[in-house]
Amino acid sequence: MRKQDLFRLCLQNLLRKKSRTLLTVLGVVIGGCSIVIMVSLGIGMKESQERLLSELGDLTIITVSPPQGGKGKTKLDAAALRRLQALPGVTSAMPRRALSVDSVRLIAGGAGRYRADWAPVLGVEMKELLPMGFGITRGEVAQKSGEVVLGQYTAYGFQDTLRPEGANTVDRWGAPDGEEPPPFLDPLGKTMTLEIETESGKFQLPLRVTGIAKEDYSKGSETSEGILMSLEDLEKIAQRANPGKKQDQNFDAILVKTSSISKVAEVEKSIKAMGYATESMESVRAPMEKEARQKQMMLGGLGAISLIVAAIGIANTMMMSISERTREIGIMKALGCFVRDIRLLFLAEAGVIGLAGGIVSCVVSLIAATVTNLVSLGGLSGENLKISLLGGGARVCVVPLWLLGFAILFSVLIGLGSGYYPAGKAVRIPALEAIKNE
Repeated sequence: MRKQDLFRLCLQNLLRKKSRTLLTVLGVVIGGCSIVIMVSLGIGMKESQERLLSELGDLTIITVSPPQGGKGKTKLDAAALRRLQALPGVTSAMPRRALSVDSVRLIAGGAGRYRADWAPVLGVEMKELLPMGFGITRGEVAQKSGEVVLGQYTAYGFQDTLRPEGANTVDRWGAPDGEEPPPFLDPLGKTMTLEIETESGKFQLPLRVTGIAKEDYSKGSETSEGILMSLEDLEKIAQRANPGKKQDQNFDAILVKTSSISKVAEVEKSIKAMGYATESMESVRAPMEKEARQKQMMLGGLGAISLIVAAIGIANTMMMSISERTREIGIMKALGCFVRDIRLLFLAEAGVIGLAGGIVSCVVSLIAATVTNLVSLGGLSGENLKISLLGGGARVCVVPLWLLGFAILFSVLIGLGSGYYPAGKAVRIPALEAIKNE
């Protein structure tokens, strides 16, 4: 039997009993919708969890600290930095060292009008800022000695010395409309004076601000309210602040960035095996991901039950079809139709029912998920529709393409599986007995 004849007979037989076929397809649609919607809710839950964690910081960053408070043979020095950079899955590693002095003050403006009495100073590898994922909201990364990057909200720490006490600072949380008021001073592109005070005395250094960092506590509080400078500049300041004292060549910490979230656990395990202490968001993310995966399986299992019920409906429809078409089967055998063609015909009918149900269920599920997302986002609009379909915001249901493809494939397989026994029963009917059947 030619393929086109097989397809034509398949459609004819299904359309012969339109109501029964429609009800059987409807059962598959309900089962398919249950799977897609349930799993999409689980994916949406996982996406919300990852968005929440990403707001807390970069999930691919591991903070490596010296072991035993810096004691012992395992040091966090330049050699350790090279070993960490060579680990599989590591894309970048950046050392960090804080300036330890009695007092740090920033002075800016004409005649030193603006002063910040406190600002943490951190030495980093400037060339590694962007590869490590540090954000620069304005300006650029410092390139030369004496250039620095300020934290996003460092400017709010300045006091205007010409204003009276109580009105000489800007409270960035105090705006009634929720928007941040501008600080007294925009430091970008300006030269400031860094005043260092130690037991041996006080000295000042000029600093030129080339960029403003984006706040990210996973990379250090200095990205919020602090100063980022090169390690070389920090070492010069430390030597001047403590003349004659040998400088410690160990780093306070090393930030390690992995190629993906999935590599964090493996890299962190390797670092711990080297004897270092580590800290990352993996300890929070992994349990949340496991919980989300369990909920996805549970929701998907509930949806699969509906599809299994639909499979029983397909099998029942095919059995009824065989009992009604016994004479037709006998005539086909008498005319020389191959047994495999008869089997293939009934399997095709069951498969088409599954395919039709799967496609319709995907369309219905996609519409239902879109409507749910639009309601949760606050109503129909171009931006909300874009977020609902493509992401970029808080979605309740997430329907990826692979889920739609899986739903269609699973529905077809359910149809073929349900039709296998009825098809086998059809080919076992003797031709003469089938022809005699009324």
